[in-house]
Amino acid sequence: MNEPNRTQWQICCAFNGYCKLSLRREAMNAHRDTKQRQLREVTFSELSPEEENQLFVCDNYFAEDNAEQSFVVGGKEITAELLAEALHSLPEEKREIVLLYYFFDMSEREIAKFCNIPRTTVQTRRTSSMKLLKRYLEERAHDYKG
Repeated sequence: MNEPNRTQWQICCAFNGYCKLSLRREAMNAHRDTKQRQLREVTFSELSPEEENQLFVCDNYFAEDNAEQSFVVGGKEITAELLAEALHSLPEEKREIVLLYYFFDMSEREIAKFCNIPRTTVQTRRTSSMKLLKRYLEERAHDYKG
């Protein structure tokens, strides 16, 4: 009866040894792979400017295309520059409300809380800003010749 237990114990010891040997070899392989990878790796600070420029691409598809940077509305051509000028012509407090409302999709209530002013003031500034923008664009927009 003692003999079968001894054989079972030998099998467990052999398997235990096999597992330890496998793990040791895997650890050695992982260490070797890490060392080889570190030899090939380069930090960003070690890159030359030419090498850095190869890491990214800037998409300038519409950068020089003025046709894509203008809009035709009511027979008038409105360029992106003209629109930016119109926004810059507004007083700062009105410009902020227009940008928050139309570009950041904030409600009048949210803008009022953000700017710490009454909601009716936000509404008044927004509507008067739109009238000023309309007048500015009507005076300066060119007739479309397309």
